[in-house]
Amino acid sequence: MRSAGFRRTRRASAAAVVTALALTALASCGTSSSGDGNDDSGSGSSDPSAPLDPKTKVTLTIDCMPPAAKAAELREWNEDVKTFNKKYPNVRIEGKSTPGQCLEPPRFTAMLKGRSQPDVFYAYFTDLQQVLDNDGAVDISAYVDDTSVPALKDIQPQVLDVARKDGKLYALPTSNYTMGLMINRKLFTQAGLDPDTPPATWEEVRAASRKIAALGKGVAGFGEYSAGNNGGWHFTATQYALGGDVVDASGKAAFNDDKGRQVLQQLHDMRWEDDSMGRTQLLKWGDLQKQIATDKLGMFLAAPDDIAYMVQQLGAKYENFGLGPIPGAQGTLFGGNNYMIKKGSSPDKIKAAVAWLNFKNLTPGKGQFEWARTKADKLPVGLPQPNFFTGGSKAKDDADRAANATMPVENFKAFMDNPVQGKAEPPKAQEIYKILDNAMSAVLTNKDADIDKLLDTAEQQVNQILAHQ
Repeated sequence: MRSAGFRRTRRASAAAVVTALALTALASCGTSSSGDGNDDSGSGSSDPSAPLDPKTKVTLTIDCMPPAAKAAELREWNEDVKTFNKKYPNVRIEGKSTPGQCLEPPRFTAMLKGRSQPDVFYAYFTDLQQVLDNDGAVDISAYVDDTSVPALKDIQPQVLDVARKDGKLYALPTSNYTMGLMINRKLFTQAGLDPDTPPATWEEVRAASRKIAALGKGVAGFGEYSAGNNGGWHFTATQYALGGDVVDASGKAAFNDDKGRQVLQQLHDMRWEDDSMGRTQLLKWGDLQKQIATDKLGMFLAAPDDIAYMVQQLGAKYENFGLGPIPGAQGTLFGGNNYMIKKGSSPDKIKAAVAWLNFKNLTPGKGQFEWARTKADKLPVGLPQPNFFTGGSKAKDDADRAANATMPVENFKAFMDNPVQGKAEPPKAQEIYKILDNAMSAVLTNKDADIDKLLDTAEQQVNQILAHQ
C-alpha cells in the first residue's frame, strides 16, 4: 500500500484520490541532467565491489520525480541532482514525472509486462514477487555494502528483508510506515477525553467512540474502511494488533479464528449497538481523512503521513491531530516503498543507481532527510515516519527532525514512546484485501450479518488465490 507525498502510496484505493490531484500537475516527463552523453561509456570496472569511477559516463532514468505542481519538492530534487553531480559529474540523471506510473498499480503492472520501466523504478514493498515474476529487477546484493551505503548497518533488518528473495537483495528503501490510531484532539477534549492518552485497547476505543459520538451534530466516534481494498487492509492491521495472522507459514488463510471474529464483531457492535460509527459506510481511502479533518470523526487507524496529506491537501491544522499505537499492540501492519534497478542494467548503471539512492534516500542529513531545507521550503517536518534507521543514524535523524519540526511533535509522543513490532503485508495482499472488503462492508451495512459465514466464505476464496501463487 502507500505513503503520502509524490510517491506511489501504500493504499490501493488512494490511487484514485491521489491521481486526481496529480492530474492537475504535468503528466509529461521532466529531465534533470549532467554530463554530455546519453549512453554508458563502459569505462568503469565490472567488479561490483569497486566504487563507481567519477569519470565514467552513465545515464540513469529514474521515475517519480516530483511534478511541476509540487514546486518545492521539484526544486529539492533538482538541487540534489546538482549536489550529486559534484561528486559524480558524468552521471546524467533523467528524472521522469509520470504520475500514473507511480500512483496506479494497474499501470505499474502494465509497465513491468511491457518492460518499459526506467533504469531505477519505484515499487511497493509488496511488489517484489510481481517484479521478479516479470524478470524486472536486477540482484544488487554484490553492489550494496558499508562502502556504497554507509548507513546500511543502521537500516532496520525488517525493511531490507522485504526486499530480499532467496537471500538476494533487489531494492533499497525510500519510505516506511506502521499503522497507529489517529485521533482528533479537539473532539477528544470536547468529549472529556485526554488527547495525550489515546485508547490503548479496543474496549477503550469503543468507550471513547461512544463519548465522541454523543457530541452529536453528525460526529462519528470511530471510522473504518470497507471498500477499495482498504477494508481488507485494515482488517489485516487489526488482526495483527490482536496477535493474529492473515496467512500462516504454510501459505493458508489464517484469519477464520477467534481474533478474526473479534475484528468483525467489535465493528458490528460499534456500528449497530452503539451507533458510534456514523450512518455512511462503504468508505475508502480519502473519506475518513476528510471527516477527521473537518471535525466530524474522532478516530481511525492510519499511518503518520496521513497528517501531512490532511494539512497540505485538505487545509487542516497539525495541532488538531494526535497519534497513538494501534490498539491491542501485539503487532501492526508495516509497509512502505523502495526503488529497484532494471534487469539487464550494466555494472556502471547499477553502481550509479546505488550511489544516487544512497545520497537521496539513505543518508541522514542529506536528500530526503535534509530537514532544515525541508522546513525552509515550508514542507512537513516532525512526523515520526518515514524512519527506517536504528543506532547512530536514527539518533542523528531524530535530532535533526525535532530541531526543525513544523508541527507539535509532542502530539505523537504516545506513538513514538510505544513502538509496536511491524509485520509485513500478506502475499497476494491486494487480492486478499479485496475479498476481506466483503466481510468488512457486510458487518457495517447489515445489522444481521452472519460473521461466521462471512469468514468461512472469505477463507475459501483466499485459499483459492493462495493455491495459485
